[in-house]
Amino acid sequence: MPRNKQLLISIIMPAYNEEKLIVRSLHCVKSAARVLSEFGWRHELIVVNNNSSDQTAELAGNEGAQVVFEPVNQISRARNRGAKAAKGDWLVFIDADSYPTPGLFREMAEKILSGRYIGGGTELIFDNTSLVSHLSVLWNMLTRITRWAAGSFVFCGRDDFNRVGGFSLDMFVSEEIHLSNALKKLGRKTGREFTIIRNHPLLSSGRKTELYTPGEWFYFLWITCRRPLKWMKNRRSCTLWYDGRR
Repeated sequence: MPRNKQLLISIIMPAYNEEKLIVRSLHCVKSAARVLSEFGWRHELIVVNNNSSDQTAELAGNEGAQVVFEPVNQISRARNRGAKAAKGDWLVFIDADSYPTPGLFREMAEKILSGRYIGGGTELIFDNTSLVSHLSVLWNMLTRITRWAAGSFVFCGRDDFNRVGGFSLDMFVSEEIHLSNALKKLGRKTGREFTIIRNHPLLSSGRKTELYTPGEWFYFLWITCRRPLKWMKNRRSCTLWYDGRR
């Protein structure tokens, strides 16, 4: 892709009751996105208010984001709603409790510019020292092998996103793994790779380990291991994502 070809990058942030963290996240996104101008590219910032009952939408609007509404509480629907509103050539999905760096955006832009990649994700680090920090090491090892993007940071071309049908509405969690696999399959047909960025991991919130008791985590892991596919498709089983605890 020629460096002087101007692209529009759509940054999409799904948000459900994120008034505590979204301002910090948006500040980091806006700072990181400034590097896109080095490539002669423009960007837009879209926050999807996923039926929040707090000040999420107002705070996002105050930060200059375009705010759209998705009434059904489902991460896939929120992300797809943002993609529908987007006008960009490439889509970047970032969670509202995550804090990207300019280095991450610059490496993503270099990957886009090369023309070799259909999309990708990045490794993760968390902002506390609890168990989730150790789990991130395991996740990063897994993502290097599988090339599954974490949902907190996924990027891909808009046309390719539409070709694979976006995020699956059958999934209430792990929809990013479903999308990663679909993009990898399409990439094999078109001679492109799905990549995981390792040099600039994404800092994300480890709040779930502080908000939920060890007993709740044990139950969650138990039902996950018993019937993982059934769990992913059952909203009531995914309380860590949908009960609104913040």
